[in-house]
Amino acid sequence: MNDQSSEDGMAEVKDVVILGSGPAGLTAAIYTARATLAPLILEGDGDPTGDQPGGQLMLTTEVENYPGFPDGVLGPDLMQEFRKQAEKFGAEIVSGGAVRVDLGQRPFAVWNGSGGNDPVRARAVIVATGAHAIRLGVPGEERLVGHGVSTCATCDGFFFRDQDIAMVGGGDSALEEAIFLTRFARSVTVIHRRNELRASRIMQARARANDKISFLLESRVVEVLGGSAVSGVRVENVLTGENATLDITGLFVAIGHEPNTSIFKGQLDMDDRGYILTKPDSSLTSVAGIFACGDVQDRIYKQAITAAGSGCMAALDAERWLRETS
Repeated sequence: MNDQSSEDGMAEVKDVVILGSGPAGLTAAIYTARATLAPLILEGDGDPTGDQPGGQLMLTTEVENYPGFPDGVLGPDLMQEFRKQAEKFGAEIVSGGAVRVDLGQRPFAVWNGSGGNDPVRARAVIVATGAHAIRLGVPGEERLVGHGVSTCATCDGFFFRDQDIAMVGGGDSALEEAIFLTRFARSVTVIHRRNELRASRIMQARARANDKISFLLESRVVEVLGGSAVSGVRVENVLTGENATLDITGLFVAIGHEPNTSIFKGQLDMDDRGYILTKPDSSLTSVAGIFACGDVQDRIYKQAITAAGSGCMAALDAERWLRETS
């Protein structure tokens, strides 16, 4: 199954096009490349509502739970190894994520951000576009993004050396980033709307043992303050409704993610939160020849290892489908 010109002569047809270059997408690339399917990977540009090149591990510090790395590994370093392995077997990576798809025609058509008006044509498509960080949606937040408001501690923590900052969230990601931020900041206040954190016990123990971290529970940020830069946040107690001002110069947000599936709406079946639905024990979607893997279809586990595993599933499913339909 090699590239051929499409019937209309517009473009060559790839056997497999993979959308996304995180653990799921690159694992799918490794498997399909080894199967001599010459996959083309379209990776996003890091837009807040689009897939991140290399996936969310590019925004992660120490990864301690990925098998094979007993001493841990930095997220970007791990993804670089994934990338090298995919390219070693012949995968091609193109910058500019998918901005539009037409899954109603065969071969499928995918338009990418840097590809102009001509679509990429594919017999099979593996969707691994991942998810993006959810923002608070409060006054001042959007205006001050990049001026004290951030969703990436590893990207921006360095700029807050010896400053008082806050982290919104109560899960593992929020506490991991809060701990990381203590390398630079004078203090980190963790703000969470519930009376207890959702993070694992080990992460809670690490955070509570760090004397730079304090906790403001049963509270939520209702406004980000500041002119050209963050000067504080207005915080509301969710039980009493009382408001207080927390004087900080940086606000980091880690309250979850939404799947990057907007371009597939109306073309693929999704759940009420926008996650692509796959058939039991497979990566098959509602459209034959379209496969989904990683955080774009996983609303439960959301781990690098499960994303990689589902990328393997998608590759094997795609290879089998191409073989049976060729």
